[in-house]
Amino acid sequence: MRVLSTVTGSQGHARAVLPMVRALAKAGHEVLVILPTHLADVYAECGAQVEPIMPDFIDSMKELRSMRDALDPEIFGSGEEIDTRMQMIGFAAGPHVSSAYHVILERAREFKPDIILRDGGELAGCLVAEKLGLPHISAPSGAGNLVDPDGVAQLLNQRRAELGLPQQDDKWSIYRYGRISCLPHAYNFAAFDLPAPFEYAQPLSVDGTETLPPEYANLSGDKPIVLASVGTSLPVVLAMQMMGIPLPDGMAAPADTLRSIIGGLSLLDCHGIVSSGGLPTDDMNAGAHVQVADWVPQPLLLQCSQVFLTHGGYNSIREGMRAGVPMAVLPQYSDQHHNAARVAELGLGVHVTDVSAEGIAVACRQLMTDEKIIANARAAQRRILGLPGMSGVITHLEKLAAAGAV
Repeated sequence: MRVLSTVTGSQGHARAVLPMVRALAKAGHEVLVILPTHLADVYAECGAQVEPIMPDFIDSMKELRSMRDALDPEIFGSGEEIDTRMQMIGFAAGPHVSSAYHVILERAREFKPDIILRDGGELAGCLVAEKLGLPHISAPSGAGNLVDPDGVAQLLNQRRAELGLPQQDDKWSIYRYGRISCLPHAYNFAAFDLPAPFEYAQPLSVDGTETLPPEYANLSGDKPIVLASVGTSLPVVLAMQMMGIPLPDGMAAPADTLRSIIGGLSLLDCHGIVSSGGLPTDDMNAGAHVQVADWVPQPLLLQCSQVFLTHGGYNSIREGMRAGVPMAVLPQYSDQHHNAARVAELGLGVHVTDVSAEGIAVACRQLMTDEKIIANARAAQRRILGLPGMSGVITHLEKLAAAGAV
């Protein structure tokens, strides 16, 4: 089977697709990944052919920002109505999709794939599949959870008109061959009514070779471990800010958020571990019991953590649920606010609304002793562990590819 995978956005988007790409390559399938340059490192030594030829993510964001001044009110509303839903529609189906389409189509004609596996927020691959008569399917995606099929269908038809593709009346056209999820239906994070997905349990680690570093493995057992992570998107946002692109609406400066996180863990009686994502921390005073690192093996650390303080990215949420760890969610932008509300609704943690160091400490302290939330987190973990493994995903893709387009 020849699989073309299309990925855009942040590292979180790339990491959601990576386990499937690795597994497909290991199973002997030929895989080509097309992505932007800034995501190429994520796929190093993945076993697939990787080509960083997709248009740059930051350039795409600039294009979307300029588009907001000329939004179609029939699709987006107007004025203060331009909310997360509308921004996600623009991210999924804005003018940048046409640019990506041409790049992907040229390479796809050479590669001759049997199926296209796209990240949930990447729709150029979907249009290429329509052009070539191929089945296509989306990977788990926080952005995909917030894409309204009704709204995106209208905007995507504008892209089809630009590209000379037939219009689609079916709002489910982007899911004609389904989608993939890492969560049971009872723990669904989709904001809209979407077709039922193929569900599987994501692996604990991507390659199965990671071990816990000594500085974490040798921590004493007399205090709870609180793991905090800003995720992979904050550094991207900081880079955008440095290039003159404004912060997303309502978002605090990344440095201020990280300072509050470090300060909050410093107030707790715990082993604190903070993954800074590479953001500068030289002027931030961490307590003696708080370790700060650019990167940590998050899935492994979650196996021995009692509380997970997360920015609310969908990858991190899934990893926290798979580990059965109560979550304090401190959202920054995009789908993270939706994810925080859903975590609280499911009783798996709390939505942190007081973003001061003291407010963060209060939320984490609650989760150390809240027996109901702890029990809910463990129950969700068991449900996830009951899903098929990666071999089930490969079999599902093989069947779709063999059946061809419909």
